[in-house]
Amino acid sequence: MNKLDFSKPLVVLAPLAGYTDLPFRSVVKKFGADLTISEMISSNALVYNSAKTFKMLEKAPSEDPYFVQIAGNKPELVRDAVEILNDIEGIDGIDLNCGCPAPKVFNHGSGSNLLGDLKKLEAILSTVQKYNKKQYTSAKVRIGVNEKIPVEIGKVVEACGVDFVSVHGRTRAGAYKAPVDYDAIKALKEAVNIPVIANGDIKDYAKAKEVLEYTKADGVMIGRGAIGKPWVFYQIKHGIEDIDEELKQKIILEHFDSVLDFHGIHGAVMFRKLLHSYSKGYKGAAEFRDIINTITDKDIMRDMIESFFTENNLQK
Repeated sequence: MNKLDFSKPLVVLAPLAGYTDLPFRSVVKKFGADLTISEMISSNALVYNSAKTFKMLEKAPSEDPYFVQIAGNKPELVRDAVEILNDIEGIDGIDLNCGCPAPKVFNHGSGSNLLGDLKKLEAILSTVQKYNKKQYTSAKVRIGVNEKIPVEIGKVVEACGVDFVSVHGRTRAGAYKAPVDYDAIKALKEAVNIPVIANGDIKDYAKAKEVLEYTKADGVMIGRGAIGKPWVFYQIKHGIEDIDEELKQKIILEHFDSVLDFHGIHGAVMFRKLLHSYSKGYKGAAEFRDIINTITDKDIMRDMIESFFTENNLQK
């Protein structure tokens, strides 16, 4: 049974290191994300049995379908990582990261480094496809390292036999600041016969609609646009702009509790960066951020969250 239905545009949560952990993914799933994907997992860390890495593989019961994204620079290491994942239940697909621009990943020969050596990309992605016993294989790419070569990349990825490809419309050099090149995504889509998911600066329903119409992509992938706005998936699915403030507060508290459950006592400190995003645009946000940056106690943090968002709701 196909768990992904490409007959209508999919809305997918992008993997984001340090953000898209199990608690965050379970929140966006509640709002209608069609597919959730783990944070990027190092093939090395998997093969060398890192306990922290295996915890990152855990998924919420609601995550169905659920993919694990791996990064790697050697076919034999990627093969070993895929075989480990094959033995873990509840994973529906394996995605190869061919787009991460971070220097640590790039200099290791993984992520967007593969886009500078398409033969190497083909060797590694073909290895994932060959050994993967899960239902789906996919790849996440950018449109090049320094120069834009979306069509060449798309054709190599398609030739590896993957089920679909997600495309971030910037080069590695463009990082997250350069304008997203939706023409390049459109060109890649026109060059291949597999589904294409468009990614890059999609933050609301209007933008999602515009990108889907222009590129003719088979779905959109949202990463940074969901931080502080996990309800963006609901907005896109239902074509609406407004979300009830009381619902937002309820979700923020639920997210906080989920982070504590999953990460333990350190969760309160980890949640600070999420509160920085959740509080954007609210009255008194700067002072709120200053205060929470000093709090480590989970009960005090919860009280602060409740009082800040309740007060703002009353003023609206």
